[in-house]
Amino acid sequence: MFGCLVAGRLLQTNLQQIDETHALFELPSAGSINHVCVFLLGPVPFPDGYGATVHFYWPGKGFQLLGMLSNEKPSAIFRLRGTFSAQTTDAHAVFSGAASDSSPSDVTAFLGLSIEPLAQIMQEVSSLPSAVAKANSNPAADATLLAERVVKHLFNYVSSFVGGNPSAMSPDFLVPMGIIARWYENFMVKVRNTGIGFLEREE
Repeated sequence: MFGCLVAGRLLQTNLQQIDETHALFELPSAGSINHVCVFLLGPVPFPDGYGATVHFYWPGKGFQLLGMLSNEKPSAIFRLRGTFSAQTTDAHAVFSGAASDSSPSDVTAFLGLSIEPLAQIMQEVSSLPSAVAKANSNPAADATLLAERVVKHLFNYVSSFVGGNPSAMSPDFLVPMGIIARWYENFMVKVRNTGIGFLEREE
């Protein structure tokens, strides 16, 4: 039902069933893993109202909830390196029974899957940092902030043509359209090449 792909390795379909609702993939040489992708295989969907939580288990350190899969979201990519923070709940202690301690140089970690009702899954993943950030974000406020940064960037660019002194610009100051067209071309090249991060750095 599931496939697992570690970046740079062959596809794994060797899922080990623990019980009716829990299964796992072994991830040998886990210290070298940066990203892992997990997905549904073939035409076998989850039962209606169900999905799976995805967990990463590091022997001796515990497990971490990574995210979820559902019929609407049949695949996901997770970054593992530098993101591990152990979590402990009795609900998924079943994964720890399959783990064995290994030396740090050759750790075999586990990617655990737990079939659960979607309502329960949504409650669990709502505590993930990315979900919290999404829940707290306000699209209208984000758009306003972005617009403010773009206009500020334009203002700084145009004011550089009056000796870099914005106070020298009066309300009657005329800006040639060629300057704005040049700003727009430069701005779009920068956005295409680097994204909009440069606007935050200019704050």
